[in-house]
Amino acid sequence: MTKPTDPRVDSPRGGSSDDGPLLPDDRVLAAWTVGPGAAGVREVDPGTLGDAHAGDHASRDHDDSDREDGDREDGDRGDGPVARGPATWARVADLDAVLDAAARVSAGPGPTRHELSRHAHHPLAHVRRLAADWLLLVTPTAWFTEADRQVRTGQFAALLGPATVVTAEDGDADVHATMLDKLAAPGGPRGTPVQRIVSAAVLAIVGGASQVELGLGDAVADTERVVFDEQREDPVERIYDLKREITEARRALMPVSAELPELLDPDVPDHLAVDRRMLERVVTTVERIDRHLDAHDDLLSDMLQVHMSQVSVRQNEDMRKISAWAAILVYPTIVAGVYGMNFRNMPELHWAFGYPFALGLMAAGCLVLYRVFKRVGWL
Repeated sequence: MTKPTDPRVDSPRGGSSDDGPLLPDDRVLAAWTVGPGAAGVREVDPGTLGDAHAGDHASRDHDDSDREDGDREDGDRGDGPVARGPATWARVADLDAVLDAAARVSAGPGPTRHELSRHAHHPLAHVRRLAADWLLLVTPTAWFTEADRQVRTGQFAALLGPATVVTAEDGDADVHATMLDKLAAPGGPRGTPVQRIVSAAVLAIVGGASQVELGLGDAVADTERVVFDEQREDPVERIYDLKREITEARRALMPVSAELPELLDPDVPDHLAVDRRMLERVVTTVERIDRHLDAHDDLLSDMLQVHMSQVSVRQNEDMRKISAWAAILVYPTIVAGVYGMNFRNMPELHWAFGYPFALGLMAAGCLVLYRVFKRVGWL
């Protein structure tokens, strides 16, 4: 039987024998209490977490027979104890604080702080079992900046335990703000408090990826207009930049669908299990976003080919124009060369109208050539 654990008061089962707090006071940025089912979220002073949580210990019961209706959702498998009371959710300063807490809850010869750090700072998502009822979830995050059309990536980490969640975010994806909105909104995630927090985190991360896809789609549409713009702005660099950003977005997104299904593992405790249908919808959404990103990438490749074809056509047009003007200029040169020979028996040399005749012949020949090239589309 595992007692609910406060992130700053109790020492979790399987953790260090030290009875000190799981997290130092100065590393907790904000804290909330999250109720089960459709209960709301209430922000609390991090400095009063210990007092508020101590009063909850006596009211918590792990007997499944006494659980209220609606507390058990599809994600609960009913094969283990689940806390009825609210959960404490603490946001800490950085990922290192989550790793420190994870190292404390690791059972026996579990992963060391160095091993956790090595895995957590890897760019791929993963879910790691730390103890009998603790999980470490680390996943990339992504967001799109309109100003420079860049995809930025960060990381989100969550330490999940009985009635306790510790989270941290590296980057500007605003996962925590989205989580709070989803938890407070009507029809938000349901289940045990920890399940609600995990579901809100997964939905926030995937929702951020969806916004990235929409931003990239708008950028691709703008680039398409540039490709066919008559001003002939060179879009090659812009196309390659977007292809690179799409690749970065896919690299951050795909591990989510590959690793998050581990939350459905039968060995995962009840209080951490995520609703299967919700997670399947999330995976389907991720796959849909990836297909859209792949379509954007293909469209950019097509635009690049079209642009190169346009360049080739414009080069051919320029060569035709150059050739046409060269022919027009060659004709008067030939006429002037003939009359510049100064042969004795050339009749026009002593003719009063010889000079105007030569100039007229040059002009007439140039005009005829211009009309011919114009008719065939070379000018």
